[in-house]
Amino acid sequence: MKAPILAVLILCFLSVGTGAQVKPTSGTQIVLLGTGNPNPDPNRWGPATAIVINGAAYIVDAGSGVVRRAQAAFEKGISALATPRLRISFITHLHSDHTLGYPDLILTPAIQGRNGPLEVYGPKGLSSMTDNILKAYAEDISVRVNGLEKGNPAAYRVNVHEIKPGVIYKDENVTVTAFLVQHATWEQAFGYKFETKDRTIVISGDCVPSQSVIDACNGCDVLIHEVYSQAGFLKRPEQWQKYHASAHTSSYQLADLAAKAKPKLLVLYHQLVWSSTFEDLLQEVQERYKGKVVNGNDLDVY
Repeated sequence: MKAPILAVLILCFLSVGTGAQVKPTSGTQIVLLGTGNPNPDPNRWGPATAIVINGAAYIVDAGSGVVRRAQAAFEKGISALATPRLRISFITHLHSDHTLGYPDLILTPAIQGRNGPLEVYGPKGLSSMTDNILKAYAEDISVRVNGLEKGNPAAYRVNVHEIKPGVIYKDENVTVTAFLVQHATWEQAFGYKFETKDRTIVISGDCVPSQSVIDACNGCDVLIHEVYSQAGFLKRPEQWQKYHASAHTSSYQLADLAAKAKPKLLVLYHQLVWSSTFEDLLQEVQERYKGKVVNGNDLDVY
């Protein structure tokens, strides 16, 4: 067998994560870079999802480990997630678990040869956060640009777009629509809808059950939604039950929401299980929702 043919066959059967396999580079892919939450689970890094379209990557959220997870996916065959190619990002809200990797997303691709600024879209406060990150690393950036490394100053720039609901981004690959969701006491928290030539993908961000998610999906190809275990929730202290009920979506609530949104595939991420297991969480959703649903894992590809 000739070497190029063998390489293609190997790539077709190579699994990036524990679930789905690597797909061809044309068309739209979803890469779950991180499916975790504030709890330091070593198997689930901070929330981050890549939408890969025709060789371009669009990153939603920047949890801890986002760049290294992207590099891991690149090494498994997804060329769009090469570190220097990380150029466009969307932030759902400014909780730390969704932004701890933001400095990494700014700096590491610049060090590795990104040839222009990072474009980032998100809620009020993102500009201030960005300015403070750049101030914190000002000496590092100066040394890398003006010292022996002779770094590209343009690569260290960040163009911040503080957004409102509606279409916020459009290019030849994708139209991105932002919609508001309710997440505890945040003034602004967003979900995003990605419409490409072959797929419509909706990402909830962190939220209680929201009509805006149902409206955005409306039979979409993939709904990626946060969730917590109802069984685990009932064993939490009263203070935390009150918080999670005001900030997140239970397994039973998500089942009801998905029945109305009617996605072709429901992917669970940002899973909070506490004393339950991830398998238990999936079963809780499946008790009330009969559509196709999977428990997302880091580096799964759909």
